[in-house]
Amino acid sequence: MTRSTVTDPHAPEPVGPYSHAASCPSGALHLSGQTPIDPSTGTLVEGDVAAQTERVFANLESVLTAAGRGFGDVVKVNVYLVDMADFAAMNRVYETVFSAPYPARTTVAVVGLPLGARVEIELVA
Repeated sequence: MTRSTVTDPHAPEPVGPYSHAASCPSGALHLSGQTPIDPSTGTLVEGDVAAQTERVFANLESVLTAAGRGFGDVVKVNVYLVDMADFAAMNRVYETVFSAPYPARTTVAVVGLPLGARVEIELVA
């Protein structure tokens, strides 16, 4: 199988050895998880989970655009929260990005995320 990768110069630099996104011959594009890092400063955005979720979606949109796709192409979303009490606030932002029919989604609580983020989201488009 041949892997094709996407690197977006406008998205935050990866914090590890991975690409912003990779696609396979079937055409599916798998976006790496994005945390709320401001690409202009390289630091985590200040604020609550809603502010962090907005930054995450801005980062994801940048990578989708670099790959010639958009949120309308997304078929699967994985959301990672450090506190399920943040679920409703994250969901309010999520609903501004996606509309019915919604992509499939999984939301799980995790012990921790890179750099102290409260939310990380990955996509398949």
